[in-house]
Amino acid sequence: MADVKAGDTVTWKSHGGTAHGKMVKKQTSDTKIKSHVVRASKDDPQFIVESDNGGKAAHKASALTKA
Repeated sequence: MADVKAGDTVTWKSHGGTAHGKMVKKQTSDTKIKSHVVRASKDDPQFIVESDNGGKAAHKASALTKA
């Protein structure tokens, strides 16, 4: 899903079912979310999402569905 942009509503599979939230940004360099290191590059970006309950996570584009 290369056409997702900041502010878009997205869904993704979570251990509790389907999660809903917003895409915050495309991450193209390593970063940390809580204590987890997110590995990302221009060739292999991650997408930072914020769930409806306020949690943040990073996912590959293939894991996200535009809602």
